[in-house]
Amino acid sequence: MHCLGLNYRTSPVEVREKFSVSRKQLTGCNAELAALPGVEECVLLSTCNRTELYYWTHQPELAHRGILGHFLGRVPHSGEVSACFYNYEGSGALEHLACVAAGLDSMVVGETEIFGQLKDAYRAAVEAGTTAACANRTFQRIFSIGKKVRTETRITSGPTSVGAVAVQLAHNALDGLSGANVLIVGAGEIARSTAQSLRSRGAESIFVANRSYDRAVDLAAQVGGRVIRFSEWVPYLEQIDIVIVSTASPVYVVSPPVLQETQAVREGRPLFLIDLSVPRNVDPACAEVEGVHVYDMDDMQSMVADTRRQRAAEIAGGEELVKLWVQENAPDLLARPRFMGA
Repeated sequence: MHCLGLNYRTSPVEVREKFSVSRKQLTGCNAELAALPGVEECVLLSTCNRTELYYWTHQPELAHRGILGHFLGRVPHSGEVSACFYNYEGSGALEHLACVAAGLDSMVVGETEIFGQLKDAYRAAVEAGTTAACANRTFQRIFSIGKKVRTETRITSGPTSVGAVAVQLAHNALDGLSGANVLIVGAGEIARSTAQSLRSRGAESIFVANRSYDRAVDLAAQVGGRVIRFSEWVPYLEQIDIVIVSTASPVYVVSPPVLQETQAVREGRPLFLIDLSVPRNVDPACAEVEGVHVYDMDDMQSMVADTRRQRAAEIAGGEELVKLWVQENAPDLLARPRFMGA
């Protein structure tokens, strides 16, 4: 078993976004990677904070070379970017996957979204036909340790989502959310957790815009918010204090020219943009517009440092549970069955 990838610890968001794979693309990308020389089974995981390939091979050097070349072929200056990738093998790869499943390797320790994202990744690989005995056995067991760590430790106490961290950032920016107008652009899982956190922290004026109007209606109903059609949300910026953006768009949906017009009407009143998308949906150049403040996923990382310190004991306990699980399961999961033609 091997793992090749990069995450929020090894690369900034401007690098991570180059390797981000949407949920719709996962099946096709798995098939492309499985077709590389030496790759016998694989599962691709891609989230806002990581892109990792778990793979099985009898020719590790050949497979590693092909996979890294496949990833780096997407970007210029690949020599510099290659330093962002890490590689684990054997029990190290298994332990890393277990920590990911348990939320121990997440930017927000104990986050729950990663559990569903791992299941989606495995499901996409199964649909692509890129799993067999080794991958299936590993992923069918890996979810048990994720549940065990969350059940037997308190790593889920306090904020456990990127959305909750974004809401804390918004709260700090405005010195409270009472009376603030907040616009959420997007209606996926991160947008949903963000909206729920906003409501629980006292935000009363929440607007939701999404390409799928029905999903926007559903999310707004859950948090007592108002719906804005996606094609009409820009004019609303005149009355909005904070915009939280989380969509699957591969391009920017907020650009400086739009904000320059908006700020002229707002007479310079501060506007805070929190971009939770990877690839980013807010052009970083928006921060150059007077009165506009832009935050992205890397800014979230600096905010969770205190949370990680506060949960140090729980993290250590979770890591110990993972190590014991790996010791018990590695002999079976890392056994090398003979592949056809091997």
